[in-house]
Amino acid sequence: MQKNLLKEIIHNKKKWIKQRQLRQPLTQFKNFVVPSNKNFEESLKKHHPFFILECKKSSPTCGILNSNFNLHSILNEYKTYATAISILTDEQYFQGKFEYLLQASQLVHQPILSKDFFIDPYQVFLARYYKADAILLMLSILNDHQYAILSKIAKKLNMGIITEINNTEELNRANYLKANIIGINNRNLKNLSVDIQKTITIAPLISKKKIIISESGISTYKEVRSLSKIVNGFLIGSSLIKSTNLNQKIKSIIFGKNKICGLTNKKDAISSYKVGAIYGGLIFEKSSVRYVSKNLAYNIIQSANLKYIAVFQDEPIFNLISLIKNLPIFAIQLHGNETQDYIDTLYKHLPHGIKIWKAVSVSTTITSKISFKHVTRYVLDNGKGGTGKTFNWSYLKNIDLSNIIIAGGLNEKNCFSASKLGCSGLDFNSGIEKTAGIKDEKKMISIFKKLRYYQ
Repeated sequence: MQKNLLKEIIHNKKKWIKQRQLRQPLTQFKNFVVPSNKNFEESLKKHHPFFILECKKSSPTCGILNSNFNLHSILNEYKTYATAISILTDEQYFQGKFEYLLQASQLVHQPILSKDFFIDPYQVFLARYYKADAILLMLSILNDHQYAILSKIAKKLNMGIITEINNTEELNRANYLKANIIGINNRNLKNLSVDIQKTITIAPLISKKKIIISESGISTYKEVRSLSKIVNGFLIGSSLIKSTNLNQKIKSIIFGKNKICGLTNKKDAISSYKVGAIYGGLIFEKSSVRYVSKNLAYNIIQSANLKYIAVFQDEPIFNLISLIKNLPIFAIQLHGNETQDYIDTLYKHLPHGIKIWKAVSVSTTITSKISFKHVTRYVLDNGKGGTGKTFNWSYLKNIDLSNIIIAGGLNEKNCFSASKLGCSGLDFNSGIEKTAGIKDEKKMISIFKKLRYYQ
């Protein structure tokens, strides 16, 4: 934050503390403050990478992040994926409340971090009274003596402490203060910009014995995969709260934007959603062993909240339009020899908002095959798909992979290597099946575990 803004925040925080102390004196509740029974630090050590997912309604830089902010619904999504939960408790600038901590403690089992501008012992006791299991201390607003006082109280209450730094000078102070958990704030406090390069620069300077967190600006799986080589975990808030579909945004950051194709029944669609897939593929090509009728497709779509992709192969356009009518399809995937003229005509007749994806059979270099107008995403496959065979991934060199999904023979053994290619996502089909068209949930769970924990 800009120095004058930060100065203003601290000035008003002192006022707030005085007012809160009058309304809720420490003597009134101190005897009810008991140590946390959750070990914040050990919880973080159990996962690599770990994810601290944050609840905040507003920020000084962005204003209201989500006008439909609902703590209960947010936590219902977070509790499946988070290692810990962060709650903004500052009222004036983030529209938070200490009472949110108590609500969160009743809804989730994870340790809860109170994120605020901690400058006074009163705040630490208040945070623990409302069931926080950890606090964040900013070295940018605390001198060493202040930090020592606050951290001593937190430790007595068995609360974890994230020591936030912004530069190497503060890193040196954190080391001197024997901080165990160090958070690198990627936000520039002078001009408010966010740059994850700060993590890339500072993290390698920190002892591997410390728990290192990258804070602010994390919004993609690719960023997480890259930074996980030098940090232990992430604190993520704004990119989640601002999203229009929280569940899918969480999945996209933790697992990538992955697709389970060839769904033929409701059970497999539900499993796909639960393990972490964002897209579900429905094949309308009658020659496929995974073909689904319009009625079956409708029933599958109603069973799980995936983004559904309707797969066609050289289908006459008006047949295609008729088949998807009244189906809530996210995109059409063309898996045949469709030309640009075909795509142009389809684009004109598709209901507004439905995307066009194009599958590309890779046998040689692919640059000329991924330049169709109106196509928003390409699925690179071996042949016509469902063969269980991969293509030569070396053909991906020097290609922008931001709108590329990899398909073809992906399974438990090669999914980790495929995820390192840097594509938008992965497309699983025959590699996660018991028999053609019937998915194996155990394989799906195993694959998404590898995509999350990189092992």
